[in-house]
Amino acid sequence: MTALRVCTPAGPPEPRRRNLAGNPVQLGLDLIGFGSPVLPIGLGYDVNSRHTCSTVVACHWFTVDSGRRRRRPQRASLKNGVVCALEDSGGGESTLCAPLSSEPVVPGVEVALGLGRNVAQGLNGTPRSNTGRKRAGKWGGKKLVRHRALKHGPRKGRKGYKIMVNDDDVNEILSCITLESSIEECNSVLIRLEKHSDEKALDFFHWMKINRKLKGNADAYHLALQAIAWKEDWKIAELLLHEMVADANCTLDARAFNGLIYVCAKRRLDDWGTKWFHMMLEREVQPNVSTVGMLMGLYQKTGKISEAEFTFAKMRNCNIKCVNAYSALIILYTRLGLFAKSEDVINLMKRDGVAPNMENWLVQLNTYSQQGKMEEAESVLQFMVNEGFTPNVVAYNTLITGYGKMSNMQKAKRLFDSLGSAGLAPDETTYRSMIEGFGRADNYEEAMSYYKKLKSSGFRPNASNFYTMINLVARHDHNEVAGEILEDMRAAGCQCSSIVTVLVRAYGTVGRMHKVLPILQSYLYRKISFDATSCSILVTSFVQNSLLEEALCLLREKKWKDSDFEDNLYHILICTCKEAGSYNDAVRLYNQMPKSEAHPNLRISCSMIDVFSMMERFSDAETVYLQLKASSCVLDMIAYSVVLRMYIKAGRLDDACSILEEMEKQKEIVPDKYLFLDMLRTYQKCGLLEKLADTYYWILKSQIEWDGSMYNCIINCCGRAIPVDELSRIFDEMIQQGHLPNTVTFNVLLDIYGKAGLFNRAKKVFFMARKQGLADIISYNTITAAYAQSGDFRSMTYFVEKMQEAGFPVSLEAYNCMLNAYGKAGLLEEFAAVLQKMKRARCNFDHYTYNIMINIYGRRGWIEGVANVLAELKSRGVEPDLYCYNTLIKAYGIARMPEDAVKLMQEMRIKGITPDRVTYTNLISALQRNENFLEAVKWSLWMKQTGVVGCGTRA
Repeated sequence: MTALRVCTPAGPPEPRRRNLAGNPVQLGLDLIGFGSPVLPIGLGYDVNSRHTCSTVVACHWFTVDSGRRRRRPQRASLKNGVVCALEDSGGGESTLCAPLSSEPVVPGVEVALGLGRNVAQGLNGTPRSNTGRKRAGKWGGKKLVRHRALKHGPRKGRKGYKIMVNDDDVNEILSCITLESSIEECNSVLIRLEKHSDEKALDFFHWMKINRKLKGNADAYHLALQAIAWKEDWKIAELLLHEMVADANCTLDARAFNGLIYVCAKRRLDDWGTKWFHMMLEREVQPNVSTVGMLMGLYQKTGKISEAEFTFAKMRNCNIKCVNAYSALIILYTRLGLFAKSEDVINLMKRDGVAPNMENWLVQLNTYSQQGKMEEAESVLQFMVNEGFTPNVVAYNTLITGYGKMSNMQKAKRLFDSLGSAGLAPDETTYRSMIEGFGRADNYEEAMSYYKKLKSSGFRPNASNFYTMINLVARHDHNEVAGEILEDMRAAGCQCSSIVTVLVRAYGTVGRMHKVLPILQSYLYRKISFDATSCSILVTSFVQNSLLEEALCLLREKKWKDSDFEDNLYHILICTCKEAGSYNDAVRLYNQMPKSEAHPNLRISCSMIDVFSMMERFSDAETVYLQLKASSCVLDMIAYSVVLRMYIKAGRLDDACSILEEMEKQKEIVPDKYLFLDMLRTYQKCGLLEKLADTYYWILKSQIEWDGSMYNCIINCCGRAIPVDELSRIFDEMIQQGHLPNTVTFNVLLDIYGKAGLFNRAKKVFFMARKQGLADIISYNTITAAYAQSGDFRSMTYFVEKMQEAGFPVSLEAYNCMLNAYGKAGLLEEFAAVLQKMKRARCNFDHYTYNIMINIYGRRGWIEGVANVLAELKSRGVEPDLYCYNTLIKAYGIARMPEDAVKLMQEMRIKGITPDRVTYTNLISALQRNENFLEAVKWSLWMKQTGVVGCGTRA
């Protein structure tokens, strides 16, 4: 058998595509199983593109020596990124691609890879399994097609630059390959192609599969998986793993999955990294150090603590010792403030016998320093030195930061001074940590000293240093230094708005906001006057700190022009004043702001209506509303809500109803929960039961979410406007939804159920209120009155007793109910007994008590009793009211004393009490009862002439 000579061009060794550091977290190909030797090749670099060129380059010859004859084998070339064969006769070319067949093709991994048939199916231009078909290319056949997977974006995570690959370079790599090339030779070429172009590597991998170079060739599959991973074509990668075992008879190991996990780690694809790891475990593939290192580094970057814990547990179960995994988990726990767990991992590391590296020592230092456990941190530093590690400046910075957090700046300063003896120089982090530490300790002089040292050493302060120094300057009232720090912030590129924010926050915290404007006038005032954002921050801070004059001054002198932004700014300022209760300041801001009569700002106008209402300047509030109404602005739901509340607060319920009527005409306006509540309360105060019912059904149609306040308001306001069964349904639903009725709700239900004669429901509601501690004296009075009106004297007495048991004295209202009930029932003994109880309890009789007595005595014709009650009433300095006169007139009519009844009418006129319909009705009845019909007709005509209509009173 003759030997095969592979001729390759000489050239400089290629640069490594990946940096294979010793740190297992930063893994290159050698650490995950792709460590075959790389043949030398020279390539050009292009940082902007990675495209195949369309040059056709002939490959080097493969010379095969034979004992009988010498033949010239086919040559391979590349055209437009496709491996081709050149016919040995006539120098003709044949592009060896798969024809686009009209026959159905069974999809396999080749089709799924999306690679098409870009690689030769045989170096003689003919597919190995289809010798009887017509050849493609110049021999005719079907149209050639190439299937390509979508390219991923620039591989910034893979390397810092991209390599430009020419067809010449690829042909130079392919020049040594023939059908007789060994698997090792093909793998060598595949490695070289994969380092420069995933597309061409996958094309060549496909050629290897066609030509049976993949049987048992795990290395080739590893390379192909790596190339597919960079495309993030995970479905194809999964299919290729299956093919690797099923077709190529390869054994899956960690290297097959590490290439996929490596890409996930580089691109922070934690979900896919977790999926590949779980697939490894499902297929009983043992992970190695590289697997664990990459996954833990990925979870550290993305903060996936649960996945990191799972991976860490699997690592320990597999007896894998990866120091970077311990470091990553400690960092994750420390970042989340789970210091106890961080220390547990450190102890586990010691128990597992894992020797820390430099990074791990620093991680342990940081864990203890973050907690302020500086003795433990010092101990870690000593162990680090004992193990032969020389502390670097990062270790010192970590300890300095820890002491700074503990405000132990003496030890921090001692560490800083010891840097020189350790052969180290402080870096910018060292200075910054010293500044922060002294700032936390409120040591202005030392902080300023290190701030100057930081600048003189050529370093720049960071944002935290600026914030610390500004706060120190504000606390110690060194305003002349503040300007210097502001200039440093400008030089460092800080935005003007950020500088203003830091300044106002620092001075506002210490109550020296009045010193901000003089500082800014010396340095940034002009720039602020042209910057809308900075101006708004400063003005808002002035208003919040009750420095209205400074705010108005800045608003007058501003140079920026943005009407919409200005309107929003004024709206914020007015709302700030309103929330702080500074209504006069809000009015001053409103008076200074530019206004447009044709197009006023709706939000600002609504806020001012609210402000004027709170100041009870209702005429000014109405003026703003009328201006708004006369303009081109269309009122929305919020505007109607504000105007409605203004009229309610002013006590102008008729105007409030007019506003609601106007709003209801705007069909596009749907009230929110709060407007619905205002509507219900308005209609209830006006006694508009029909409107209340309409609003209730509107609320049902609007499908807004009901809360406790909505249920309570609907029951309180609509209880008398909707059917009792519907009211009961609402109450039951309220209880089922877990909302608690208030005392008013219980009392309204008691009153409605009592008057409807639904005593079982009333009793149930009463005991529910009593159980929840919400039954008050009104609750007892209401249920007592309900039973009194129904004539159930036993239940009435029972609840009077319960009232006393609950610690409430029997109220005057309860006594009046009992008096009225016994009197109308003719139970005069009980009536007299109640009167005696009232006198013993020293109750102060009211008009209602006297009216009941007059009514009962008058019905009996006991004029002397009536006269006595009237005399007692006057002796207490209480004048009869309209109801009392109505009762007296009725009593005189029953007693056949019509002349006295007419005198009472005259007395009412003298006292300015206007008779109502009941007054006239009782007088006319008294006259008719005594056959004074002519006089009765006169009074009847007089009643019609005066226009007295139905406002009935109690009789």
